[in-house]
Amino acid sequence: MTQQYPKGKLIAVGGAEDKGTDLEKGEIRRNNLNFFELGILRRIVEEAGGPESRIEVVTTASMIPDEVGANYLNAFGKIGCTNVGVMRIRDRADAAEQEYIDRLLNCDAVMMSGGNQLRLSATFGGTRFGQILLHRYHNESRFLIAGTSAGAMAMSNTMIYEGDAAQAHLKGKVKITTGLGLVDHVIIDSHFEKRGRFGRLAQAVATNPSCIGIGLGEDTGMLITEGNKMEAIGSGLVMILDGHDIMYSNIADIPEGNPISIENLKVHFCEKGNGYLVKERTYLMEAREGALIKKQVHVE
Repeated sequence: MTQQYPKGKLIAVGGAEDKGTDLEKGEIRRNNLNFFELGILRRIVEEAGGPESRIEVVTTASMIPDEVGANYLNAFGKIGCTNVGVMRIRDRADAAEQEYIDRLLNCDAVMMSGGNQLRLSATFGGTRFGQILLHRYHNESRFLIAGTSAGAMAMSNTMIYEGDAAQAHLKGKVKITTGLGLVDHVIIDSHFEKRGRFGRLAQAVATNPSCIGIGLGEDTGMLITEGNKMEAIGSGLVMILDGHDIMYSNIADIPEGNPISIENLKVHFCEKGNGYLVKERTYLMEAREGALIKKQVHVE
């Protein structure tokens, strides 16, 4: 039986757009919003079908949804994309409203903002809204789901929802739950370099070695097609952690709060244009389709 890959596309972005929350410090700051570079936003619009595409922004993850929503409308408008709406879904009751269901059924792309990824999984998990999101992603080749920061982290089936980077080398300090389930066999972390989250993602991979860890730097993202092929976009770094070949790990045997040790965790760095095949665990020097074709022709 031929395996069915998702027909839609995902773009997971490392963040830098929502400076209104700092979950690790429990702070809410309302006067320091900025947006990630417009180059990534342009790529999102391109993959959604162009400036006329209907894009719905979901601000559920943010604690300052009105400001974040206005920020998105302004940013999309700067690149000539004005057919954009903001879904102000705050809880599961909102997610069940027919207006939002209809808008989800009729848009070309969904953009999930930053904030708290647990709000996304707790709000949409098991709802009709979440089911439609999955159905459209799996069955429609022109449908795009993008997310930044928390919106990117919630895409995976295995999701980090808490973990202070300064203590991430200690067993039990990284908390994991089920995300939206858009992509399997990966764990996504955001703000990766700026917030020093290598240890956090390493622990997540050590406890789930069948998953590939994707560490997204700010102003950087991964375009994921067929639920498997990834292409790095943006100006920064994507780090890939592969735990399939871990030889030794103490994480199953030590008490909580003790330092973890891991042998043979593989790490790959991706800049713009590099990529990775998740199932094959293969690094791609040139991931964009045209570059791949050109490279194959050259070799032949």
